[in-house]
Amino acid sequence: MSENCTHNCSTCSSNCSSRKAESMLKEPHKNSSVKKVIGIVSGKGGVGKSFTTALLASLANKKGKSVGVMDADVTGPSIPHAFGVKDHATGSEEGIDTVLTPSGIQLMSMNLLLDDETMPVIWRGMVISGTVMQFWTDVVWKDVDLLFIDMPPGTGDVPLTVFQSIPLAGIIIVTTPQDLVEMVVKKAVNMANIMHIPVLGIVENMSYLTCPDCGKKIEVFGRSKVEKIASEYAIPATAKIPLDKKIAEYADEGRIEDYETDVLNEIFSQIENAPEIQKA
Repeated sequence: MSENCTHNCSTCSSNCSSRKAESMLKEPHKNSSVKKVIGIVSGKGGVGKSFTTALLASLANKKGKSVGVMDADVTGPSIPHAFGVKDHATGSEEGIDTVLTPSGIQLMSMNLLLDDETMPVIWRGMVISGTVMQFWTDVVWKDVDLLFIDMPPGTGDVPLTVFQSIPLAGIIIVTTPQDLVEMVVKKAVNMANIMHIPVLGIVENMSYLTCPDCGKKIEVFGRSKVEKIASEYAIPATAKIPLDKKIAEYADEGRIEDYETDVLNEIFSQIENAPEIQKA
């Protein structure tokens, strides 16, 4: 695969190793305009992937980008709640419309389609994967510079579908400091490498706690491993998000866009430098 690969085989004549997988790419809705797609993944649940997605989307929006968030975690959607969005998505024969957050970020999530957000989605994997693809092919994303996809944990049906069918510019992997998580992070990295998707950065959530009295950083869940993993796999950027009660408060109150932090700036620089979708 060429190091200048744009992950869009329709514009390339090279017979590289990724061509077979890339031939499965699906076109977005005819009225959509999306410049760049970034996947947010994790090897396991409970590491703060949706929170990281929301923070990155909010940061991009504050930097003047037109932003969308696709909540691909169909059975455990939490993105609408974090942004305080309760409106239902609407649509017509022309497609499904996104719902806007208070600051104008476009959202699509299963919870925006349910009459009752507490009702469980009891579907098998193929149906869930098909729904995620409809979020790409049937939803109208209007003039989006950056579309973030919040994926369910693991390396199963939905991540595989997204990796094969949507032209990702790269992924961000979210983790926490525990030894067990280090192992599953490496699974996610290896999956991305197998699928020829660039890993742009690793975010270590709940990395440390800052003592309110002396300011000392306390590594509650063990010593950080994010730099070690990044070095081992030549991943260009890392970020450490601290344990902060304000994070939970803002997310619970649906005000995640109001949370201010600069810890993701290095990760965002990698996202900005990632290639845009090339039009045929």
